[in-house]
Amino acid sequence: MRKSLLSACLLLMGMNIQAQSFETAAQAVEHMGIGWNLGNTLDAHDGNLCPDIVKSETMWGQPVTRPELMAMMKEAGFMTIRVPVTWYPHMDENGKVDEVWMQRVHEVVDYVIDQGMYCVLNVHHDTGDGPQWLHASMEVYEAQKSRFEYLWTQIAEEFRDYDHHLLFEAYNEMLDKYNSWCFASFARTGGYNAADASDAYQAINSYAQSFVDAVRATGGNNSQRNLVVNTYAATCGSGTWNAHLADPLKEMALPDDPAGSGHIAFEVHCYPSIFKEDNSIRPMSEIKTEVNQAVSRINSHLVGKGAPVIIGEWAGTYVNKTEQNYEQRHQHLIDFVDFFVKTMKDNHIATIEWMGLSDGAFRSDPVFSQPDLAAAIAKAYHGDDYQGLWPSLDDRTEYVAFEGDKTLYWGKGIHIGAAIFAAMDKTLQLHLTYASNGQLNDCIQLYDGNWGEKTPFYVDGKSFNGDFNPNQYYAPSAESRTTVLTFSPEVYDILAQKGLIIHGEGITLTRAVLVNTTTGITETIVEQPNDAPVYDLSGRRVTHPQRGIYIRRGKKFVVSTTANSR
Repeated sequence: MRKSLLSACLLLMGMNIQAQSFETAAQAVEHMGIGWNLGNTLDAHDGNLCPDIVKSETMWGQPVTRPELMAMMKEAGFMTIRVPVTWYPHMDENGKVDEVWMQRVHEVVDYVIDQGMYCVLNVHHDTGDGPQWLHASMEVYEAQKSRFEYLWTQIAEEFRDYDHHLLFEAYNEMLDKYNSWCFASFARTGGYNAADASDAYQAINSYAQSFVDAVRATGGNNSQRNLVVNTYAATCGSGTWNAHLADPLKEMALPDDPAGSGHIAFEVHCYPSIFKEDNSIRPMSEIKTEVNQAVSRINSHLVGKGAPVIIGEWAGTYVNKTEQNYEQRHQHLIDFVDFFVKTMKDNHIATIEWMGLSDGAFRSDPVFSQPDLAAAIAKAYHGDDYQGLWPSLDDRTEYVAFEGDKTLYWGKGIHIGAAIFAAMDKTLQLHLTYASNGQLNDCIQLYDGNWGEKTPFYVDGKSFNGDFNPNQYYAPSAESRTTVLTFSPEVYDILAQKGLIIHGEGITLTRAVLVNTTTGITETIVEQPNDAPVYDLSGRRVTHPQRGIYIRRGKKFVVSTTANSR
């Protein structure tokens, strides 16, 4: 019995020593500084069970996440990555999370942690505007309490040994039975109802308490891990158009915490409009007033309860270079970002930008789709002299638009966004690496980004109108080959506005690369079968070309590997 008592004492001492090494939530929020959301990725869903984790991760247009993306964010000056995850498409009828999905989430979290950044892991579109299973209703809470706590028990146990760089966020933007934004019962027919609103706020506080209890019960580092709970709808309470706008902040309770005080943070989301409804520029004075009002309410109603605050989502508006008054509108955006980040830093509030900095295929490279915006955020926080790295397509001679293993079907393929083409030269080439079934009707088909018209292109100087049958053009083969496509300047202008859809039949695409070139020389891989004769620059026919420049069908191309390497 004495031995058991001694063991228990030693365990408690170990937990206490471990707890002392964990920073408080206030310290964590200070260190988290500025961050970015890996949005529309692990949170993507179509409302159905999805055992295919690659399909799940990419169904909203984002590529499979790679560690290089997190390295880029770190080098750009970002200190935190929020990883939104939707869990219910990967849960069985008993609420157990699929092990393969859990391991993928674990892998992505490791990408962040390995960079020394903070990671916020949450339950995302399990809440929201629709048929999701978590709503701010006491009736729903009582029905789902056990399932919700079991989900967090599984997550907490999976990451039990992680240090203070990993934070858990209980739920995302949870809405009432009316799917009300702004404040509870806002969307109710007939207007605000005090009883319905009170029920929703009670439910939010109940979910928050269940979350804390479930995580703390798993022990280990979770006994002191910093936890994050959101207000109703994650609203920040800004605005003056309704007397109830600040209610979600006023009614939010700080959960009781077995860990003691200091290890819980509140989260809100904040999306100030910087342009008016008619798309004209909103005066910066109005924007500053709105942001300052939100900060005042955050400090009064949340920080005043004894916990720091994270802006888990915020964003400026993307300004397209084709817009009128682009320079003025772009500067307005940069001015807003500078003010917003500096204001939150001055108030010890961490900010995590919502996904737009690197979006879609830009993440495959990876590069920033808005490098100037990323730089503005970093400099606003770290100082004007901060020297980060903000790579863009302008820094690349080639851009990997797709890399993987995609079987093309009619109506299903890959999409390369217009912004990517707009960042490249008009003389760009599209290198497609693929294998076919070896059938003569195997086909690659291109559309101009909206299924409006087939996209004309050239292969070896020969024109095609949207359709390319590789086994009719080359000798029939099921081997992997690379085909280089080029476009006229007129077609490029269309792609720079609409993007490109690549689909087809009988084709498995493994790589799509856009290459900038102004030399008129095509870089080609010799593994590509082609029955056209090859000549050197002196006009002599060459059977086995080595590395160098050659001519085929009147066009120059570069051999980067030897012919006998096949």
